[in-house]
Amino acid sequence: MAITLDEANKMVAGAIAKANEFGIKINVAVVDAGGRLLAFNRMDGAIWGGSYGAQGKAVASTAFGRPSGELQERAESPIMKGILGAEGGHGIPSQGAAPVIRNGGCDGAVGVGGGTSQQDEDCAKAGIAAVIS
Repeated sequence: MAITLDEANKMVAGAIAKANEFGIKINVAVVDAGGRLLAFNRMDGAIWGGSYGAQGKAVASTAFGRPSGELQERAESPIMKGILGAEGGHGIPSQGAAPVIRNGGCDGAVGVGGGTSQQDEDCAKAGIAAVIS
């Protein structure tokens, strides 16, 4: 099942709510199963570079159907580089995104940039939890 715009916006809001709990400013991106942007938000005061990080981590998470942090140790492997290169080089295999898994398949991902890697991942997971419990 595809992520709807309403769901994507709820995921963004859930991630931002978690960022507010942490006292951080984030960028949050929600991508579909093909890694294409569905929703994005940059909190006031969030670093602009985090916008690229949020989307790139979400793309990588979607491509491999797992949290982007699990991809870090294999970032330089030929298969990882080949897949992300074929995708267009937008994927960032670094902690901060989580896949949206429903009915055994990956419907997309939420990626966050602006906090520590762990805070980013926690915010991404909070975004998903706002829709899928």
